[in-house]
Amino acid sequence: MRILFVTSTRIGDAVLSTGLLNYLMQRHPSARVWVACGPQPAPLFTAAPQVERVIPVVKKPFALHWLILWAKTVLKPWSLVVDLRGSTLGYFLLAKERRVYRASKDPTHRVEQMSSFWGLKEPAAPRLWLRSRHEDTARRMIPPGTPVLALAPTANWRGKEWPAENFVTLAERLTHSGAPLAGARIAIFGAESERAAALPVIEAFPESRRIDLVGRTDMLTAAACLARCSFFIGNDSGLMHVAAAAGVPTLGLFGPSRPEHYAPWGRRAAYVTTATPLEKLFPPDYNHETTGTLMGSLSVDSAEAAALELWRKAYGAAA
Repeated sequence: MRILFVTSTRIGDAVLSTGLLNYLMQRHPSARVWVACGPQPAPLFTAAPQVERVIPVVKKPFALHWLILWAKTVLKPWSLVVDLRGSTLGYFLLAKERRVYRASKDPTHRVEQMSSFWGLKEPAAPRLWLRSRHEDTARRMIPPGTPVLALAPTANWRGKEWPAENFVTLAERLTHSGAPLAGARIAIFGAESERAAALPVIEAFPESRRIDLVGRTDMLTAAACLARCSFFIGNDSGLMHVAAAAGVPTLGLFGPSRPEHYAPWGRRAAYVTTATPLEKLFPPDYNHETTGTLMGSLSVDSAEAAALELWRKAYGAAA
């Protein structure tokens, strides 16, 4: 059996789709799988069992990327084509079965939507596949000892970024004497391109306490590092979804995006939103490239309350 699994160009959406891929591989343990996705999330699938090829799909003008993908897949006879991008690709391939998913605006989570699309009774929870080298590197980067609070203060656009000083204040509150993470080390995550945005958070903590991982890990090593942390706080981003899938208690910070669709998934995950609702966040002269953060109405007090509630849920009141 051969399966073509077409998923997102964005890391977060791709992470949310891994549960469905995992279900398909468990249902068809002898199947050979090709995954087509954006270049950024491509590493997520490289260690997955049964995945024999990952095809990075680079967007081209006039949707030529679909023609390129078709050329790479047309000579294979497919048992199943699963298209989570809602394209017509599968109808131009030799396939016994085709399933095309189109996201709904209904206020249900994307994981639930994709699971319902396949007729699953229970949501297919996202999961990650790591190699031993990722875990070995993570052990060196985050050695055992004092607990670690992970922060991801960046996002794919400025509007979703909670102010850096708020991250610092919240981390200090959660790690002072008597707090749940008293004395914890602070691990800061992000891409190299986001280093300037993360620098105020990095520099707020002494070298003896901070673990600067911004731009210093590949995606799967970052996932292995996150799995070694005690708690994660971050903006709505791909890293947030990676953290939740890695199993660390994950608090997502939301404002100009929809938690009903994109909240971190799992029993050990939660989110908190801005006081100003999404519909009223965008100024009349909004410009994606020049407008600053839209997260200003999320107070540190609200984020702290949500973090403490999640901590009690994840570790128990006595933790």
